[in-house]
Amino acid sequence: MENLCVRERPLNHPLRRCGALLLSTVLATALGGCSAKTFNDPLGTASHALFGGGSDTPKGPTYLTGYIGNVVSDEPQSAMVARDVLARGGNAADAAAAMGMTLAVTLPSRASLGGGGACLAWRSGDSGGGRAFLFLPVAGSTTPEQGGAPVDRPAAAPMLARGLYLMHLRYGSVEFAETLTPALELARGGISVSRALATDLAAVQGPLLADPGARAIFSRGDGKVLAEGDTLVQQRLTGVLEQISSMGVGDLYNGALARSFVAGSQGAGGGLTVADLRGAVPVETDPLTVRAGQVTVSFLPPPADGGLGSAVAFHALNDGGQGDRAGQSAVAAWRAQAAGTQSTAELIARAQAVVDSGTVPAGGSLPHLPASTSFAVVDRHGGAVACSLTMDNLFGTGRVAGGTGIVMGASPRRLPPPLLTAAIASEGSRFRAAVTGSGQNDAADAVAVEMKQVLAGEKPGARPVTADGRINAISCPAGLPGGEVSCAGGTDARSAGLSVGSD
Repeated sequence: MENLCVRERPLNHPLRRCGALLLSTVLATALGGCSAKTFNDPLGTASHALFGGGSDTPKGPTYLTGYIGNVVSDEPQSAMVARDVLARGGNAADAAAAMGMTLAVTLPSRASLGGGGACLAWRSGDSGGGRAFLFLPVAGSTTPEQGGAPVDRPAAAPMLARGLYLMHLRYGSVEFAETLTPALELARGGISVSRALATDLAAVQGPLLADPGARAIFSRGDGKVLAEGDTLVQQRLTGVLEQISSMGVGDLYNGALARSFVAGSQGAGGGLTVADLRGAVPVETDPLTVRAGQVTVSFLPPPADGGLGSAVAFHALNDGGQGDRAGQSAVAAWRAQAAGTQSTAELIARAQAVVDSGTVPAGGSLPHLPASTSFAVVDRHGGAVACSLTMDNLFGTGRVAGGTGIVMGASPRRLPPPLLTAAIASEGSRFRAAVTGSGQNDAADAVAVEMKQVLAGEKPGARPVTADGRINAISCPAGLPGGEVSCAGGTDARSAGLSVGSD
């Protein structure tokens, strides 16, 4: 495991790393004590530009021909962005970072910059099922600063940008600023409100429009909430994305942008402080794994415990059991017993032991859980990323952080965490499948059932897997690289998502 000292500096320069590789998994970001010495990056610095950035970039984009990969997402515009990144020569991590940042524009109900999530990443040569990146929403302060409003809607520290940055640092092939370009252009030029966003807006329109900041963004001229097909322009969010692009991700946590966000949070009853933002760092760690013959299936580990539920349920299904609500039962038992566990390493070791036991823990039931969204992408080389994102509540606190245009995520102290779950299957050095899920309480079981089905040869998204679970899946039965013609993606037919590939 590694402790990486990284300066989240302006991103118009090639990515570099600083400091020494030591035994830890926490990303130390933009803090003191980071040596100016650099070392060779095994991933290489930015090898090309996607959208015309950089002085050595040839004029005009170059598009690949043939198989470029597959993308699945709950929100169609984000899927098209990721496909474009793949077509321009980006890899799975480039596309996933662009998709995650785009969702902050196109689906802020579930994936605002104020939220967080977790991702799995895998590429040929990875051992142990790849890597997991955990950037779940982190609770902030509940005491207002001098002059701040009462903390009546505690907010979470914004984790999305920092988490995607870490994932992309490890697995990406271009400068991180390149992956911000689509989101920035969509925020500035406007998006067509998707069915997914329109449905979320309609569900909470009364409370949401009670906040002046949210009302300015999400309402029409007649005072009603935006509907499917309406245009949503987010100029204030555009400014934030421009600032991140020019000054680096660290500005949202340690710079002028952090101070603006904190001031906005304080004014909107969120209670966040600059110390909250500085201390909220993502974690890179090992995933949970289950063997199914020659296939290794990796799952998100706790505290993204939806992955634990999926791993337990998949293990039960693989052993011939029915797996009926096994994922929910496993998570309920886990949450009842793991409250005192301190370190991520201890959490994961305990969770892997639960999975390896082959038994489904009994622990009662889960309360109604918050919403989430998910996506997956695989590139032409078989590299894959699968992510689950959340605001810990639909539209988080329901309020916007001042002039930033960022919808604040809800503090996990107020609500039970959602089931964040994702899985990637590999066979030796070849990619086989990726599955992500949402659907609140059914998410973990949905991922397990869908992974079992696609590994058995079923087409992704061929049929509903649970009553409320919604899946996104990519399957390459012949393996990737080498079996490109066998690859297919699919989304749940009951959702408003999109699956796109080389067509």
